[in-house]
Amino acid sequence: MKAIRRFTVRTVLPEQLQPLHELALNLRWSWHPETRDLFRSVDPEVWAATGEDPVRLLGEVPAARLAALAADRRFLRRLGDLADDLQEYLTGPRWYQSRAEDGPTPPPAAIAYFSPEYGIAAALPQYSGGLGILAGDHLKAASDLGVPLIGVGLFYRHGYFRQSLNRDGWQQERYPLLDPDELAVSLLREPDGTPSRVDLALPGGRTLAARIWKAQVGRVPLLLLDSDIEANSPAERDVTDRLYGGGSEHRLLQEMLLGIGGVRAVRAYCRLTGHPAPEVFHTNEGHAGFLGIERIRELVADRCADRCAEQSADRAAGREAEAAGRDAEGPDFAAALEAVRAGTLFTTHTPVPAGIDRFDRELVARHFGGDAALPGVPADQVLALGAETWPGGDPKLFNMAAMGLRLAQRANGVSTLHGEVSRAMFNGLWPGFDAAEVPITSVTNGVHAATWIDPAVVRLGAAEIGADRAEEAMTTGETRRWTGLERIGNTEIWDLRRSLRAQLVDEARHRLRASWRQRGAGEAELGWVSSVLDPDVLTIGFARRVPSYKRLTLMLRDPDRLRGLLLHPTRPVQIVVAGKAHPADDGGKRLIQQMVAFADDPAVRHRIVFLPDYDMDMARHLYPGCDVWLNNPLRPLEACGTSGMKAALNGCLNLSVLDGWWDEWYDGQNGWAIPTADEGAGVLDPDSGEAERRDDIEAAALYDLIEEQVAARFYDRAGDGLPHRWIAMVRHTLVTLGPKVLAGRMVREYVDRLYAPAALAQRELAAGGHRGARELAAWKAKVRAAWPAVRVEHVQAEGPGEAQELGSALELRVQVALGALEPGDVEVQAVSGRVDETDGISDAAVLALKPVGGPDLDGRTRYEGSLELARTGPFGYTVRVLPAHPRLASPAELGLVALPAESAGMDAGLLR
Repeated sequence: MKAIRRFTVRTVLPEQLQPLHELALNLRWSWHPETRDLFRSVDPEVWAATGEDPVRLLGEVPAARLAALAADRRFLRRLGDLADDLQEYLTGPRWYQSRAEDGPTPPPAAIAYFSPEYGIAAALPQYSGGLGILAGDHLKAASDLGVPLIGVGLFYRHGYFRQSLNRDGWQQERYPLLDPDELAVSLLREPDGTPSRVDLALPGGRTLAARIWKAQVGRVPLLLLDSDIEANSPAERDVTDRLYGGGSEHRLLQEMLLGIGGVRAVRAYCRLTGHPAPEVFHTNEGHAGFLGIERIRELVADRCADRCAEQSADRAAGREAEAAGRDAEGPDFAAALEAVRAGTLFTTHTPVPAGIDRFDRELVARHFGGDAALPGVPADQVLALGAETWPGGDPKLFNMAAMGLRLAQRANGVSTLHGEVSRAMFNGLWPGFDAAEVPITSVTNGVHAATWIDPAVVRLGAAEIGADRAEEAMTTGETRRWTGLERIGNTEIWDLRRSLRAQLVDEARHRLRASWRQRGAGEAELGWVSSVLDPDVLTIGFARRVPSYKRLTLMLRDPDRLRGLLLHPTRPVQIVVAGKAHPADDGGKRLIQQMVAFADDPAVRHRIVFLPDYDMDMARHLYPGCDVWLNNPLRPLEACGTSGMKAALNGCLNLSVLDGWWDEWYDGQNGWAIPTADEGAGVLDPDSGEAERRDDIEAAALYDLIEEQVAARFYDRAGDGLPHRWIAMVRHTLVTLGPKVLAGRMVREYVDRLYAPAALAQRELAAGGHRGARELAAWKAKVRAAWPAVRVEHVQAEGPGEAQELGSALELRVQVALGALEPGDVEVQAVSGRVDETDGISDAAVLALKPVGGPDLDGRTRYEGSLELARTGPFGYTVRVLPAHPRLASPAELGLVALPAESAGMDAGLLR
């Protein structure tokens, strides 16, 4: 018999224990060991049974135990100290506040951060993989640094799926219903106590309504929109049913609710709490891109409302002309677009076009037109923002990444290599520019140390460098090296590594037994599980999502070779594998099934295990317990790959293809680089024959590395039984990689390089009733209209003679037709550098040429400059004209460039 309604009855805490409720509702407990220890002491058995979730713990602990704690003075002292510590954490000045005092201009008053998923804690399952974990770490690091972030996402009633295996090793999915009353969230309410709500107009007169749950992540509020409310029809109630579920329209509605509804949720939160309004909006991937459309609507709607009110008052007083003259005072769509772009940052996480959300244009038109239209935002303008206008683009599709880039004046990839890949992938949005000049920078991801470092590792470091310094180092990573850790002895490091490995062995056996019971095995069949893995054997970890490009089964290319490594008589290897395939990805499920079939073999099952239901809780055991973290994606398809960072923070060495973050921070002493078969091959189809050949070659290289270098060094023991060379690599990893991989370093980069400049640009365009935005929009319209007439008509170069020598110079004289533009509207540049066989310029240097005099009789302006020949070898140059304005974030921002016609460059040529 099923209940017709479900709800949770919460425990009433004694007055003395009320601070427990406050501690439970702030998710700082998830990365604060002392608070977790306090909750564990409430009732260790219930703590374990509730998955170490404080909210569920307080709902299930017996009343008699609560009464006893209320009379326990030692417990109450601990509780009071931790409540005071949390209050100090929430209110005291931190890095951001000191930066605000020292900087020449105020940093952003607030930043709104939008993401479709957040991995804060296993107790709040609103994430699927790396994107969500990164977003969660971003919020935590912002909290630690005092950055005034507001997180925005969706509340998924079923979260992401829980994974199990059937007897044949095929992935099974289930979606447990999440009860908000059992989670660390609370409803945002209006002053009268009613739940705050946002509404979106849909086609056919329908409405998509959502209430707003708030999760408190340290100092950062996280707003989660929930459509499962009675005001919605069944179809609309299901919009936020699960993460990455449903068809195309379902996904579109999720992204409209995240972007449009998310902005409205932020406005409601600021109105109700007095939190400063965001000056910068950061969209984490394209899913939230519609936030820019909503912010344009806000500005245009305000303009329309103000204009109508003023006109009504003026006409009543007979001031018709004055009213008409003010019609254009507020921002129209073009000016609003500039104002919105100035304060928007777009972060792309995908290195392949297939990873971008694309919708049928007609579907988008239907949801932004007719009775669903946003006031002041015509549907054709929305469609233009997402149009695939580049060669090879599909005119029938609406591209969310294209819209995100067009709505953001600043954009970035998530590692140095991914920045290069992104500039090439989106080059079509900036025609006429080389990929290197596409205005997409990079900020390499980081991970939140307090979440991912095992407490035993923290204690080891704190014993040497002090607890306060250890916490500061983990939070900010401001030093280039974690100095002091060099003094930790080899014995201490090796004992710690063995202890962590033993913890992983115990956890793996527990999870493996539970998995086999789910697969139908009886307890009598599972005696072998107690001898699975060995705390003294080299342990390799591999855990992540299971798309084909991550190559879960690369290690299975030569099963006999792998068996030889696992069963080596003196240098054995053991491997712990985990990962989920998307429910609709049967190819990924087949890869898991292949892995499980190999791991089920009685001959090797004590040396390799597949653990289902990979989540944050499992990850916290995997990263510290492994000696080596394996990552073998098809290069360059790993945008960053932060799992290896989390492993490195625990003294685990990386064994990886040079992709993502490893490509820039591998130094030869912090792990091993898996050679790639053809580093110039670019992106290969994983199903192609060429990819098969590449997999064979790289798998062979992987086996060789493990056998000849990794295992050889791990088992190379001195007379004292210690592998000193291995320990040296562990210490080097902690000292040099530790500060680099921190989310604190990442967030500080975002603040200094992107948030602060975006806030300054936004303020400049918003001043004086958005006068700057109107002027910039008018200037861009003028330049676009006049650009067809802009030409480089003649280039003349004079040098010392035919033999060009290092250190000599060319005197350039260039005739440029500007049409209706003025010299102040453009910059004329000489671009020079090394040239290849096709005359392509690399390592380019740019020289701005100066206008000389006014236009001649033919309307041409002469530009001059001295081009120094600063390098030997094949050398070349060209001349170009770019739009120039002090409020452009990049010379390529408009995607306009004028280059010489072939006849204009007669004297330009190459210097060899």
